[in-house]
Amino acid sequence: MRDVSHGDSQAVLSALIETEPDRLRRRSISLGVPVSDAEDAAQTALLRAWRSVSHLETPQPGRMCAWLDVIARNVAIDLARQRARRPEAVLEDDVAGEGASVESAVEVRVFLDGALAALHSLPETLREPLLLTVVDGLSTEEVAIRLGIEPAAARQRISRARRALRVCRRTGMDEG
Repeated sequence: MRDVSHGDSQAVLSALIETEPDRLRRRSISLGVPVSDAEDAAQTALLRAWRSVSHLETPQPGRMCAWLDVIARNVAIDLARQRARRPEAVLEDDVAGEGASVESAVEVRVFLDGALAALHSLPETLREPLLLTVVDGLSTEEVAIRLGIEPAAARQRISRARRALRVCRRTGMDEG
């Protein structure tokens, strides 16, 4: 195998993406990723590819296409695993329900507004790890890597954020 510069691999990858910009999205769909998530899966695959393109031994288009397919497959598997760990809750069309009073709808809205305010009142160092675990479904280790901190620090920050939100909940969501 010949020694290939990082720039050669990046150039071939860029050319592939420019000539077929929807390739990874279509591949994601063919791997079972829902159409609504296909663009995100394709972007994730492209990001992973770009980060590791320097590890390719030869930047031949055929090999790179196969390599991109493997990355897309891995992203689809990761997405399926993430969904299996955290299945989406089925929400009713109308939160207040048929025949429910306006007071019930207002109570729900007040509660949600309070929860959002409590979340925003957290310091960024606590809010970000919590959102990465709850919203993005990342593990503590993945949060630590993303934030550049130790896993123990990530666990501690998530725990402190949850504790602060529990205090807000007990006090009626009106304090941070």
